[in-house]
Amino acid sequence: MTAADHRVQLVRDATFVRLGADGEISGTRGSAPDGLFARDARHLSRWQLTVDGTAPVALVPATAETDDTAACVLTPEGTRDNPPPYTVFRTQSVGAGTFTEHLRIVSNRPDPVTARLDLTVDADFADLFELRADDRHYTKPGAEGHVHHTADGLRFDYRRSDWHSATSVTCRPAPDPAATTPPDPPGTARTLTWRLSLAAHGQADLHLTVRARPHGRPLTAPAEPRPHRRGPAAVDGTDDLTRACERGLADIDLLTIPVTGVDGEEVRIPAAGIPWFLTLFGRDSLLTSYFLLPYRPATAAAVLSALAATQGRRHDTFSGEQPGRIVHETRHGELAHFRQVPYGRYYGAVDATPLFLVLLHAHYETVRDASLAARLEGHARQAVDWMLTDGGLREHGYLVYTPDPGGLVNQNWKDSAGAVCFRDGTQAQGPIAVSEAQGYAYDALVRTAELADEVWRDEPYARRLREAAGRLRERFLTDFWMPEAGFPALALDGAGRQVDALASDAGHLLWSGILDEGRARRVGRRLLEPDFFSGWAIRTLAAGQKPYHPLSYHRGSAWPHDNAVIALGLARHGLAAEARTVAGGLVAAAAHHGHRLPEVIAGYDRAATAGPVPYPHACSPQAWAAATPLALRTALEQG
Repeated sequence: MTAADHRVQLVRDATFVRLGADGEISGTRGSAPDGLFARDARHLSRWQLTVDGTAPVALVPATAETDDTAACVLTPEGTRDNPPPYTVFRTQSVGAGTFTEHLRIVSNRPDPVTARLDLTVDADFADLFELRADDRHYTKPGAEGHVHHTADGLRFDYRRSDWHSATSVTCRPAPDPAATTPPDPPGTARTLTWRLSLAAHGQADLHLTVRARPHGRPLTAPAEPRPHRRGPAAVDGTDDLTRACERGLADIDLLTIPVTGVDGEEVRIPAAGIPWFLTLFGRDSLLTSYFLLPYRPATAAAVLSALAATQGRRHDTFSGEQPGRIVHETRHGELAHFRQVPYGRYYGAVDATPLFLVLLHAHYETVRDASLAARLEGHARQAVDWMLTDGGLREHGYLVYTPDPGGLVNQNWKDSAGAVCFRDGTQAQGPIAVSEAQGYAYDALVRTAELADEVWRDEPYARRLREAAGRLRERFLTDFWMPEAGFPALALDGAGRQVDALASDAGHLLWSGILDEGRARRVGRRLLEPDFFSGWAIRTLAAGQKPYHPLSYHRGSAWPHDNAVIALGLARHGLAAEARTVAGGLVAAAAHHGHRLPEVIAGYDRAATAGPVPYPHACSPQAWAAATPLALRTALEQG
């Protein structure tokens, strides 16, 4: 990696910043945009320093000292015979809607001198969806940006109709007002200037604070700061799995954000990941919470409350909202506000609703306290109603989705275009019934029947749910099983044809319990064959098939959370050796990443590489990857 490619990412309290090797922000876009981000918008898009008119270089590149603080050492260009006149020590931190910087400039000269520092600053307020490299462009009629000089810095304002965002920059000491200039070419950026007097071998300090003021809800730190690490009660030991668990719990803390719960209370839930998903995601938050249940059951309670609060109430084709449906993702940015993208509350997920029911029962089963299950009874019944009606169980016999051209083509966890495909690589056409969603639906019906019996005291309802679960399982074993492959189909397409690619989704069927014992054990062992298992993890698609690509998002890469679900399924069916193999590969992969598992890794074979090959666009930290080591620990203990 070159210095130009080097990036540092800091995160704390629903705010994150991405910086270059020299601590700079240049306004990049694409797969790794830099800047200060809060509530789906970039509040700082340029932050570029010069000393005596030249850009300093990184003598020590920016390095994260903690999860929210980085430091680097800069100097102007010099030579052996003409060494740099100054050294700049730069420390940068991020918090709830804030970015702070401390610059200490040290003179290397034997005589007093005045150093000139210039800092070019801009805030473009770009929506995250504008920054993605997907060739989409969005009009912003009536949008206006303004910059105002203050006694100690600048204030950037952005307005569009009823939308208003702002970013302020406060400086100690204040910049020279006479020397503060607009950029060339003209724009909203401004260059702040200081002339700092330095004694012989002396130094001066400059303190800068940037505050993001996003539209809507202000960003605040929790009343009690969350720890960077969990205490020893969470996980015991010093082995690599324990270190991965500790790193995972710390990452969950970093990704925790405040949202509104079902009764209007504030709850704190794990956002999906950085840089693109620092928000509530139904599927991600549900599986993350499930993995954490034995260690942090309160996370599941918070997630269930947040998802009940956003549960669908009406039919809206644009967002996919339907009564009883659990939300896929929520967004707070400008484009969602003006409905230029459907993601303000987007419901395009076929699996979040059954997973909501699975987690509700699992939480009750773990804590043996019926209060939450009783409180959310109405929401649970609405979720069941959705599965039976709009979800498709009555009409199609399965949970189905129709590809959404304005949102997600695929609405299961493999939600990239082309991910649900035949062996020849052809994308399935809808209505599509993906295999793992049927397993989730089966499990949801069985578990909700138990709640109906034990908590809601409604035996007739429990009986109807068990009967529906039994019929679903019987249909599934007939329609999805591929006798020649000895393996379940990835999906059924709209014509009822088996989508015959061999995919990791089959492992989720072990976790949900929809397969009989013989088929489950056969599938579990098949997933550990070399075409599936890379040595690091089980691939999303078995190698050797036409659509396989080790660097694709869902057609040959390997996802830690996918493997965690599979490991729990292997343990459920007594395949302890296989569960240990999966856990061992993932723990070894985590050790190569500072014990932090990324969202996804490439599908290359372990024997061919010294370490796991990174997937180039992976989120890190990412919530369900962070929780994966805890799920692995649970699977190993069950085995």
